Amino acid sequence: MNPPYRILVVDDNQDIRQLNSEVLMDSGYEVDTAEDGAVAWDALQLNPYDLLVTDNEMPNMSGIDLLDKLHAARKAVPVIMVSGTLPMEELSQHPWLQIEAMLLKPYTIAELLGTVEAVLSAALSQVRKSGSKASRA
Repeated sequence: MNPPYRILVVDDNQDIRQLNSEVLMDSGYEVDTAEDGAVAWDALQLNPYDLLVTDNEMPNMSGIDLLDKLHAARKAVPVIMVSGTLPMEELSQHPWLQIEAMLLKPYTIAELLGTVEAVLSAALSQVRKSGSKASRA
C-alpha cells in the first residue's frame, strides 16, 4: 500500500490555512502548512511534497514568487493556485511557471478535494507514462 500523499498548504489567512489542512487530513492526506511563500520555500527545501496548494497574494513572498523559485531550483511539484484574484497577467509574463489547476476564492470543500484528487491522479499517471521508477514521496 502506498503511503498517503504529502501536501503543503500555503496561505497567509490562518482560517483558510487551517480549514484546508483539516479537510485534507480528514481525507487521508499528510499535510504541512506555511503562512507565506518564504516559510513554504524553507519547508520545500526540507521535505518532499506530492502537491503544493498555495495562495498568491501573501506577505514576504507571493505564490508566483514561490513558483519562480521552484522553477529556478528545478523542483517539480504539482501546484494548485488558490486566490481571491487569479494572477493571469503575472502568469502570462512567466509562461514557464507550471500551475496544474486554479481555484478562485471562495471555493467549496468539494471543489478543493476534487481538484486535489484530479491533480494528484494526473501527476501519478504522468509518472507511470514516463516509466519513472522514482517513488512519489
